[in-house]
Amino acid sequence: MKDLVLSWLDERYKLSSFLEWARHKTVPVHRWTIFYYTGGVCLFLFLVQIATGILLLMYYRVGAESSYESVRFITSQVEFGWLMRSVHSWAANLLIFFVLAHMFSIFVMRSYRSPRELSWVTGCFLLGLMMAFGFSGYLLPWNELAYFATKVGTDIVGQLPVAGGWLLKLVRGGEEVTGATLSRFFGLHVAILPAAATCLIGVHLLFVQVQGMSHGEDAKAHMPFFPNFVLRDLALWLVALNVICVLAVFFPWELGLKADALKSAPAGIKPEWYFLSQYQLLKVMPARILLVPGELWGIFLFGAAGGAVLLLPFWDSLIRARGKERWLDVLGWGALAATAALTVWGHLS
Repeated sequence: MKDLVLSWLDERYKLSSFLEWARHKTVPVHRWTIFYYTGGVCLFLFLVQIATGILLLMYYRVGAESSYESVRFITSQVEFGWLMRSVHSWAANLLIFFVLAHMFSIFVMRSYRSPRELSWVTGCFLLGLMMAFGFSGYLLPWNELAYFATKVGTDIVGQLPVAGGWLLKLVRGGEEVTGATLSRFFGLHVAILPAAATCLIGVHLLFVQVQGMSHGEDAKAHMPFFPNFVLRDLALWLVALNVICVLAVFFPWELGLKADALKSAPAGIKPEWYFLSQYQLLKVMPARILLVPGELWGIFLFGAAGGAVLLLPFWDSLIRARGKERWLDVLGWGALAATAALTVWGHLS
């Protein structure tokens, strides 16, 4: 029966060609091979987000008068609803962490160099999408912490010259954070961002498949992609799932109090860890530098840093052409150290 089914499918979908490809595809083996698995973990966590997000969507009701109540119903009345919400929240944080780890490994191995420039560029856009997922989803429970964090975060958009006021109204759906903002963030979180991320992940995987994995500088052997690499990848997925479940069970995501625009912001309010470096930099910027508001300088630095990371493969080639490759390491590790220091400072302050 198995042979008949495989033969029937092969006749229609040419499965034999796929199996032949899987049988001959290999993965380089060297001291950095462990980092190849971070990309697979990112994909797994994204799938976890989709699965748990769909389950939460079955009970969630968007609206200033219904969002908080629906999330409270999920966590207190729906069977295992609290677990799905905690898994969704923890997996979101781990997803951003592993995307950053994946990009760091690519930087260390110089895997962004020709001919893989567009793989790096699509990866940078995926990081931006994951952070947008985190920012938009943070507001959906409509609790006190999310409300004021969103208010502070969107206020930064309003500081942009010329188009700041227009962009602020576009993001919020008005002058203030209201139910209209909640509806816009909901649409962004469950429709626009998932569609964009799915398409971009497909393009990213296509680039990796066509060009293959970077061999590194000391690759001396190869392992078969299937089943050797695939089984190791699946084992790590299982480990990641267990870690998420342990975190969700022993450290469930709290709901907090319902948002109230008439109340003052609670003391010590901070964004999520992946926005802490930007938050802390804006906090320590002087009120004015050369007659320009300090927040504008901070926004300019964010934009310049993001552009430099996005275009890394291209200006890296210019630096190497001039024999200044050592400066790239200095800049890269210096930027990483500064970001880590600002994040820790923001957490402790």
